[in-house]
Amino acid sequence: MRILLVEDDHRIASVMSSMLQRRGYDVEHAATVRAALSAAPCDLVLLDLNLPDGDGIDVCRTLRAQDANLGIIAVTARGEERDRVSGLRSGADDYVVKPFSMAELQARIEALLRRSARPGPPAGTIVEIGPLRIDHAARTVRTGSRDIALTRKEFDILASLARRPGEALSRERILLDVWQTTWSGKHTLEVHVASLRAKLGHPDLVQTVRGVGYRLRSD
Repeated sequence: MRILLVEDDHRIASVMSSMLQRRGYDVEHAATVRAALSAAPCDLVLLDLNLPDGDGIDVCRTLRAQDANLGIIAVTARGEERDRVSGLRSGADDYVVKPFSMAELQARIEALLRRSARPGPPAGTIVEIGPLRIDHAARTVRTGSRDIALTRKEFDILASLARRPGEALSRERILLDVWQTTWSGKHTLEVHVASLRAKLGHPDLVQTVRGVGYRLRSD
């Protein structure tokens, strides 16, 4: 999960960047309108509206015009109702007024990610991917003629990967799907994936994508 932090106060930016990185996010900092609009593609923007070379509202409109699916959270000292309305109408998905706690910001990031997540298969869907047969209604898994006994979390991890077979899913996306948070113990996901691989009997089915997360092999 890559976050663009647009904040002209370097002290605030340093604190926020450090805390977001501790939660597993890749953070790029931009202190000006120019830097924000020339930044590399990202998954989410945390946007201060008071910038030294322009108005964050205009930045928000531009970013929204460039990408309708980009997550944008305005993070600003402008707390008046008219400012909130203007920010949301310009394309922001959410609006956080300074001062705020990192716990609140984390919750808002996760809520935005949940809203933007692509839906999985209907509850009664049975999907077949490679040697796997996954019954989402019965929460059962088979490889060939063999039933695989998975824990609840192991099944949920597999189901998350099976929604986008062949596609690399970020660690944060899987954590959000399974634990409803991107903040967990350092090795929580890794331990469950190792157990899942062992039970499936095909260690190469769940592939590690270095620097990203995991992928379910689709062939």
